[in-house]
Amino acid sequence: MSDQQATGTSDPTYNVISVVYHALQGAETIQTYLDDSGVDDELKTFFQQVQQGYRRAADMGKAILVQRIEHEH
Repeated sequence: MSDQQATGTSDPTYNVISVVYHALQGAETIQTYLDDSGVDDELKTFFQQVQQGYRRAADMGKAILVQRIEHEH
């Protein structure tokens, strides 16, 4: 049985969903690191930039998913 048969979702779409999920998980994890960074501005800046990257990746993936869903119907 292929992955598509098992999930009912094409592999490329599943892959985008997976990337969005992991990017959102990454953004959530980074929030913990931000909370722990205290008064260290260098670390705060670094973690904020990383978190923004995760959020951008998730937003890009969500936009791709919207396009794919709209074209399926």
